[in-house]
Amino acid sequence: MSSFRKALKSRQRNHHERSQPGFRKHLGLLEKKKDYKLRADDYHKKQNTLAALRKKAQDKNPDEFYFKMISSQLQDGVHVAKKAKEEVEETEEQKKVMRTQDIKYIEMKRVAEAKKIERMKGGLHLLEADNKQKNKHTFFVDSKKEVQSFDLAKHLNTVPELVDRVFNRPTLKTLETKSIQGAVEPHSIEKLARQRKREYKILSQRIDREKKMFVISQKIQTRKDIQDKTKKVKVKKETPNAAAIYKFEAKRKR
Repeated sequence: MSSFRKALKSRQRNHHERSQPGFRKHLGLLEKKKDYKLRADDYHKKQNTLAALRKKAQDKNPDEFYFKMISSQLQDGVHVAKKAKEEVEETEEQKKVMRTQDIKYIEMKRVAEAKKIERMKGGLHLLEADNKQKNKHTFFVDSKKEVQSFDLAKHLNTVPELVDRVFNRPTLKTLETKSIQGAVEPHSIEKLARQRKREYKILSQRIDREKKMFVISQKIQTRKDIQDKTKKVKVKKETPNAAAIYKFEAKRKR
């Protein structure tokens, strides 16, 4: 029977919908039923939405209050939650880098910066860094009289000019038997101190730059991770110094 029905359909006449008559061409294309159906459905959908909004406005209690009334604002006709001034998720510099650079490139630059930092730390030893915790050296004596007459240079067996040094403090015997190598003139020592201070400043800048790159790479990786369709919950908001933390639903891997 199915083959007979197909054979009958093959002999049927093809019915074509009527086009716009010639004297009505100035009115445009003739609307077909499927076009009217789409237009009618869209019209009724809008009317139903307006009727539901009118009903909601009529039933609203004028005395009710929601906190979102004061914590949100209209942007392009849409209610958006306000952000506190201190809750800036990322700085303009971070936004620019995240838009233009890839995570692999940033991670490569961060590793290179970390290697330079380690190399500089190995040369400077951080012996006179400003943010380094000062060491304490406690001397014990037997009486208060010895405290009053205590001579630090004599106790350390060195000259008084070298007492304040935290490194390279030779004893009197070393000074007598060995020749002094390096700069000994005051202006040369001041020049070396200025160079050392400049090196510490560069080191501090490199450490800050490496931290910023680490934060940017974390934020980019987080944005890639949240594109996954796995169910997740935000545990901690994003800050300028740290990426947002999400807790993902445990999923068994097959």
